[in-house]
Amino acid sequence: MEPLRDEDPREIGGFSLVCRIGAGGMGQVFLGESAAGHQAAVKVIKPSVLDEDTRARFLSEVDSLRTVYGPFVAAFVGADAGADQPWLAVEYVPGPDLRTFVTEHGPLPLAETASLGALLSEGLGTVHDAGLLHRDLKPQNILLSRYGPKVIDFGLAVLAERRTTLTATGFVVGSVLCMPPEQARGEHRLDRSVDVYALGAVLLFASTGHYPYEGPTWQSVALKIEDPETPPDLTGLPPELGPLITDMLAPDPGARPALPEIIECLVRVIRGQGLTAFQAKRRLTDLTPEIVVPQLPAPVPGPAPGAGVPAYTPAAVDPAAEEDDEQADAAVPAGEGQHAADDEPGSAGPAAPREIVPRQDGKPRSGRTTGVRLTAPLRIAERIRAVYAREARF
Repeated sequence: MEPLRDEDPREIGGFSLVCRIGAGGMGQVFLGESAAGHQAAVKVIKPSVLDEDTRARFLSEVDSLRTVYGPFVAAFVGADAGADQPWLAVEYVPGPDLRTFVTEHGPLPLAETASLGALLSEGLGTVHDAGLLHRDLKPQNILLSRYGPKVIDFGLAVLAERRTTLTATGFVVGSVLCMPPEQARGEHRLDRSVDVYALGAVLLFASTGHYPYEGPTWQSVALKIEDPETPPDLTGLPPELGPLITDMLAPDPGARPALPEIIECLVRVIRGQGLTAFQAKRRLTDLTPEIVVPQLPAPVPGPAPGAGVPAYTPAAVDPAAEEDDEQADAAVPAGEGQHAADDEPGSAGPAAPREIVPRQDGKPRSGRTTGVRLTAPLRIAERIRAVYAREARF
């Protein structure tokens, strides 16, 4: 992942862009966040390649992803192929691609390779059931996550029954290192076996760290692929996988096994290691390193509602009762009744000191140290009780 550059957009299709997470032939891929906080991988088409053919291929990619569902295919989130800067958002998978993982950590063990192949076969099955071909399956288009591998980038997917293509005869589209002979020759009529061949090349790379055919240029690699007399390089491949990978890389498309056969064969390999398919998958996902996912910076908190406004302290005085008290105090000579009202019977000495408590109109008024005055009815009742207690004989 890389930070955003000055020329990068900060928002696309309602997604706030966080950072760069990759690049492809058609555009740049960003990590984006929706308004609700959902993260997605947002692909933005490069302006330099934005022509009619590219837009048509991008429309095909969008249409393809809308119809593909499955646990091992990155889910479609949203897109706008008609925008001035077309974009596509798919499920963000927080994990490395297979090429990066093998380059940094080395080839996968046998059981993990077999599990990877079986899971990817199920993922490709959902693609094929939707009437689509991937046509560009390669280690860079396979992401490893804590929940299993995910197939991404359907930029070259086409409808299986389509009779016309977006490329001219003889024009090669795809990654040549995992490309079958018929695709390297630029043939139009491709079927599901094209993805089977690519999957065989992917599993060979996962298990050994190299491809079936390699060379200094893509043309030299393509010549080896097209030559039926040049067998693929299976050096370092475990013998348990040799027969299956050989069949998957067969020059004749009709000789390649179907996906259900591949799954069955790989599960037998897993069981031969004393594991169940689920246990092998757990071992594969346990290899996936933890990835810290970047996030948008938290906003600076603003002032709390009502900040700067003086706190309200409710008064403990009844205004109506205060007026009654003032009238009652005016009718009693100074000093009379105060001892009876404010002191318990039998107490000696002067009344307790009184504190001056501000009134609501700002003028001082006398009150107890609590600052709370009794209402007029309670004062009258207290005076009656005091007189009764003083004159009572018991």
